[in-house]
Amino acid sequence: MPHSRRGSVSEIRIDALSDRLRSSFGSEVNKPDFRELDLGSPVSPLPGRRNGGSAATTATTTTTTTTSSSSSSSGSVSGRAGPGLVSKKSDSNNSGELSGSAESSPATRGFRPRHARSHSAGAPSLIYSGACSVNSPPLSTLPTGNICPSGKILKTGMASKATKTDVLGSGTGNYGHGSIMRGGGGAPKTAGAVGGGTDGSVAIAMNSRGLMIGGETMKRGMRSSDPEEMKRLGNEHYKKGNFHEALNLYEKAIAILPGNAAYHCNRAAALIGLKRFTEAVRECEEAIRLDPKYIRAHHRLGSLFLSVGQVENARRHICLPGHQPDLIELQKLEAVEKHIGKCNDARKVGDWRITLREADAAIAAGADASPQLFACQAEALLKLHQLDDAHSVLSNIPKMEALAAYSQLKIFGMRTEAYLFFVQAQIELALGRFENAIGAIERAWQLESKNIEVSDLFNNVRLVSRARNRGNDLFKSERFTEACAAYGEGLRYDPSNSVLYCNRAACWYKLGQWENSVGDCNQALRIHPSYTKALLRRAASYMKLERWAEAARDYEILKRELPYDNEVAESLFHAQVALKKSRGEDIYNMKFGGEVEIVSGLDQFRAAISSPGASVVHFKTASNVQCKQIAPFLDTLCTRYPSINFLMVDVEESPAIANAENVRIVPTFKIYKKSSRVKEMVCPSPEVLESSVRHYST
Repeated sequence: MPHSRRGSVSEIRIDALSDRLRSSFGSEVNKPDFRELDLGSPVSPLPGRRNGGSAATTATTTTTTTTSSSSSSSGSVSGRAGPGLVSKKSDSNNSGELSGSAESSPATRGFRPRHARSHSAGAPSLIYSGACSVNSPPLSTLPTGNICPSGKILKTGMASKATKTDVLGSGTGNYGHGSIMRGGGGAPKTAGAVGGGTDGSVAIAMNSRGLMIGGETMKRGMRSSDPEEMKRLGNEHYKKGNFHEALNLYEKAIAILPGNAAYHCNRAAALIGLKRFTEAVRECEEAIRLDPKYIRAHHRLGSLFLSVGQVENARRHICLPGHQPDLIELQKLEAVEKHIGKCNDARKVGDWRITLREADAAIAAGADASPQLFACQAEALLKLHQLDDAHSVLSNIPKMEALAAYSQLKIFGMRTEAYLFFVQAQIELALGRFENAIGAIERAWQLESKNIEVSDLFNNVRLVSRARNRGNDLFKSERFTEACAAYGEGLRYDPSNSVLYCNRAACWYKLGQWENSVGDCNQALRIHPSYTKALLRRAASYMKLERWAEAARDYEILKRELPYDNEVAESLFHAQVALKKSRGEDIYNMKFGGEVEIVSGLDQFRAAISSPGASVVHFKTASNVQCKQIAPFLDTLCTRYPSINFLMVDVEESPAIANAENVRIVPTFKIYKKSSRVKEMVCPSPEVLESSVRHYST
């Protein structure tokens, strides 16, 4: 993989997973289910009271059963709801699937009323489902839907003398099935009440679909009580990439019908789009638990396992016995298995280039959200002395919670979770984060204490950390020779530790052995090219060795990395002065930093632009607004680029200079080297001005 791609490779490849899911809506595996189930009302009447549970007498409620044709996909109720309770039975088993799909769907048979497992804080409250009866006064009945305010007795010709009254608030009355009771008094709570408030009043209503709901549940149910409609809207949001909105709608559908496997499978698709892979696995597993023969859920779970690199589990669900596997997913599975096998073989013999190549290939083949394969990339890059890239890959490894059922899966002879900590410990150690390295390898050792690689690294990290601490203590005591030996002992346990090389270079510098210091800095920078401290120590050692060109080169790199560091800027200036002097160039009037020099005469101007180094001239007028705005920035550039001469010419006060340089517009900036103009900028932005100054300061 090219060096420049390492920093963002995991994000690109993880995003590819959700893009692949959306783009394959024509596939049987990676899309939410769209099959329409003719369920009629999404829930059945509420369960009734048990005998003896109420003061009210018991009556039998007539239940009308309407059967819908299995060919219907609209979800409408066949027949007209009568005054009694209506329950709906469907002989269709295509809940949540695409129209025209030949695949069988999660069955609704055997569904038992139970509490909905809420997946969202905003999910609708519990509605019981299942056939039942409601106990109520048998004779004194009113038409469905009458509203009886608290404290009033509703008199009607439908009342019978042989009635028994129900207490409501401060009044009494006889109420029919489905009446809404708004009450207030202090009547005791009635045992077995099916709804209502804390005063024990019964609050039962029936909506236009024959759904019985009570209290606040009725309000929410009236707003949106059809899970199939929620699923349909969720599918529309999913196709547009609005995964959060789709997830919320699927969760609301699940809250109403928690036993519908298709809703859980759709929720898994939305979670995959949000890169919440662990939750997606659990949702697919829940769909399969609800319907073990739900092929689409198996295929989706297999595809998800393949994406996270769990090929054994992926094969179990992609190659389901008795069912034709998806050929595309099967080809991906076989390719990923092949590349992981080659990666394992190369790693065993320490061929890290092939290890890296095969890990890249496995990710590209389909395991594009696999934490263990990205960790393998990071380990290979570390061994190839590309520490910055290794750290970048490690920082962007997809995060997945450990799944208890799959915690024993292994890669390279160790459990996958232990391998992640194993790689992290190596990279933290190479970066000099010794405490972090100890913490990571201890966690790996707790998981895989019998693994030889883990045990060896566990011992090495402790020995290297101990040697480094002893070397630091000796250095602070100015016992530099002994400190050198301590750091060298640590390098015997970890020959690729850039921090120990840099620390030993500091000891050599203090002992006046600058060649040795340069050598150790070179080793540190070979392992960690952006190691600033090693670059500083090497530049300082070059200065002691009077190798001015190498010193100036290192300081120029540091100046780009640390543009506001005055010590670096001053060191660069002295290195450049020494280099010019060694070449016999004129260094007269070269100065470090200072203020912008005001030039008023033509002779003074010509002498200034002929001085060593580059000169930046600001042509201005006192009244011009833009000149006033950019002048303070010129003072800042003086500090940032001390090797540059900064001059200022007021064209109104010095017209001879303006005429000689043909200045007609202000502010104008011109850059000169050895009296020759090399750059001209009219009304530049601060960014453009600094870019040009930076270019000519090197």
